[in-house]
Amino acid sequence: MIENFLKFIDDTHLFDKEEKILLAVSGGIDSVVMAALFDKAGLNFGIAHCNFALRGEESDADENFVKKIARRYKVDFHVNYFETKAFADSEGISTQMAARYLRYEWFEEVRKKEGYAYIATAHHQNDTLETILYNLTKGTGISGLHGILPKNGRIIRPLLFADKEMIRDYVATYQLTWREDSSNESTKYARNLIRHEVIPVLKQINPDLENTVHHTVERVRAVEDLFEQKVREVREDIIKNEKQEIFLDIDKIKGLSQPEIILFELVKPYNFNYTQVREMVKRMGNGSGKVFVSPTHRLNIDRTLLIITPKELKSFQSREVAVEDTEFENAFFKLGFKIFDNIDYQMSKDKNNASLDFDRLKFPLKVRKWKEGDWFCPLGMNKRKKLSDFMIDEKIPLTLKERVFVLTSGDSIV
Repeated sequence: MIENFLKFIDDTHLFDKEEKILLAVSGGIDSVVMAALFDKAGLNFGIAHCNFALRGEESDADENFVKKIARRYKVDFHVNYFETKAFADSEGISTQMAARYLRYEWFEEVRKKEGYAYIATAHHQNDTLETILYNLTKGTGISGLHGILPKNGRIIRPLLFADKEMIRDYVATYQLTWREDSSNESTKYARNLIRHEVIPVLKQINPDLENTVHHTVERVRAVEDLFEQKVREVREDIIKNEKQEIFLDIDKIKGLSQPEIILFELVKPYNFNYTQVREMVKRMGNGSGKVFVSPTHRLNIDRTLLIITPKELKSFQSREVAVEDTEFENAFFKLGFKIFDNIDYQMSKDKNNASLDFDRLKFPLKVRKWKEGDWFCPLGMNKRKKLSDFMIDEKIPLTLKERVFVLTSGDSIV
């Protein structure tokens, strides 16, 4: 498998062997194999793991498992905690979709900050088949028929040469261990339903279904290249970027022979769906003020323009505080930091102030939302107290618990 892995990287010009790659590792069988292949090939990589706080202790166990993988391979380990459910509820989307948007936003931040060339995910050939069927069911443009691309911007998929059977064989051969996500078996999620109940029926019609779809995808991609050339020409004429805002000329959109199809391609990078695009086309020219919302952006229909602005997603992830930082601010609160000499220092009795022993802190500190299982030692107590119990004692209402953050040093709440 290692030979096929390296050949796929070369054939698709996925990345240069000297470049540093950030691997998205969940702890599942696919990402465990991807990490093992990168290590066996002697490639330069680091590992990123998302704790979506959706499965309590199971999520934390996944994190610890992946941390051990990074330690075994002696590579950098990056982890982040997300308020996935809160984000999904606030945007009216599924938890799976929320997790997708949050993780890719954070992966890109880590990539830029730490100097990684690309972000690698462990998608394989079976994922391509599931994606195409899902897109067809939900409705899609031409790009939804090509499945998962080996390279899409800074995202690469180095396992697309392999199917699930090859991955299982590799695990058996090298006796690798992995974490099984219990939610993978639940058919309440659309992709799991396709995987467990739809694809087995289709394979009764065509046992070689994955291979057939693979060749079909190659033909679709050839047609898509021609279509993309036309879209690029239209994009240059219609879209204008100013700082963080994107402006689209309504009159030029309405003058296109297929405005709905082209507009979908123009706004798709900002995560608007086809249903929204149909409504946008109907609304254009019928007065301003209508706002459409995607998980990452807002689109406002003005009199002559469509105006797209990014949303602030950082309140749903953790943030670091470096030793030189003097303040931190998010949507809910602001913190100030100041270093004092301990000679003649008097601790403040103000509940809004915290006095911390600088020499015992491990920087960078981290500001994150609380999660189940968190504990700390309240001032004046010599034993642990669960944060959930502390909030009950403080009579913090359920609606405000979503806004409770903790400041941590290493793994400890300070």
